[in-house]
Amino acid sequence: MTSKPISIREVTLHRLVMRLINPFTTSFGTFQEKEFFVVEMEDETGASGFGESVAFTSPWYSEETVETNKHMMEQFLIPLLLQSAINHPDDVSKRFESIRRNNMAKSALEVAVWDLYAKRNQNPLYKELGGTKQQIDVGISIGIQPTAKELVQVVEGFVNEGYKRMKIKIKPGSDYEMLKEVRRHFPDILLMADANSAYTLDDLDLLKKLDELDLMMIEQPLAHDDIVDHATLQSELSTPICLDESIHSFEDARKAVELESCKIINIKIGRVGGLTESKKIHDYCAQQGIAVWCGGMLEAGIGRAHNVALTTLPQFILPGDTAASSRYWEKDIIVPEVIVENGVIHVPNRPGIGYEVNRQVLESYRVDKTVFSNKNILA
Repeated sequence: MTSKPISIREVTLHRLVMRLINPFTTSFGTFQEKEFFVVEMEDETGASGFGESVAFTSPWYSEETVETNKHMMEQFLIPLLLQSAINHPDDVSKRFESIRRNNMAKSALEVAVWDLYAKRNQNPLYKELGGTKQQIDVGISIGIQPTAKELVQVVEGFVNEGYKRMKIKIKPGSDYEMLKEVRRHFPDILLMADANSAYTLDDLDLLKKLDELDLMMIEQPLAHDDIVDHATLQSELSTPICLDESIHSFEDARKAVELESCKIINIKIGRVGGLTESKKIHDYCAQQGIAVWCGGMLEAGIGRAHNVALTTLPQFILPGDTAASSRYWEKDIIVPEVIVENGVIHVPNRPGIGYEVNRQVLESYRVDKTVFSNKNILA
């Protein structure tokens, strides 16, 4: 543990717009660009830690957006962060307790503190989190395709690249038949479906048909804020339900497990408010025998690096969504980029997140920059 508290001297918000190599379609809609913030946090020694926001430009996935993140960070969270020194990154979530929700805004700042803390200790972030793995298995998330034939072709490409698990986005009208065709062509692959809250209990008969396909899981089939109906559905299905959008905290995870609403939980750092809360959920699930995995939010390299570090914790026993940088971006903002070899990412052992920020590339994507100093905040 760092003997000297971290005194944050300056916080810089870099606003970036990056264009995806290919459009990504879910039940929410189609994405071609990702707008987000890179948080750069500098301490009194001149060392920097980095974080990344994950909210989208519109409130499709959650109520948070790029603009609400900006407002919350600038007006509330950064002033709280700069008030006094920080002994440990766990202190950040306690400092933010007076602000309700806004987990993605909180997380963007909190993970930067974790990176800075690990660098001050000259230790890889994954070791500071308690991670033990030197490499992690990764799967791929595949957006909704126009036809089953095209979906099979996309899946085949990723199978050939060695990805360990295929996640297929589904919605009403693009579900059972599409998945059935994939399973027919690939009887042995690890296959799951992600519904992004597109169904209700009125669709029970359809969802029960998915039991035929030997899926690893069905992710978030029902409402984004539901735990109770998922318990009803899970009791009717042999396929495990995985909760994503319903889980915003350790308390949400505890209630879902106690209600038997799911058998698997997807932990997304931004959705639950940071790495400290992610660890709490992981540790609880380990005690309860609930499998966890790390989902993706179309992150650029910094967010991807934080996901890699988190996934080294032992209860992450299912392949996550942290695919290679080249899957999404012509050029990522980190060096080296995240590379997947035969479905595996080798975890970097350098201090902090283990990757360097490519300043030149970051600036090429940057559309705005705002700097906050503790002198200004405390004046």
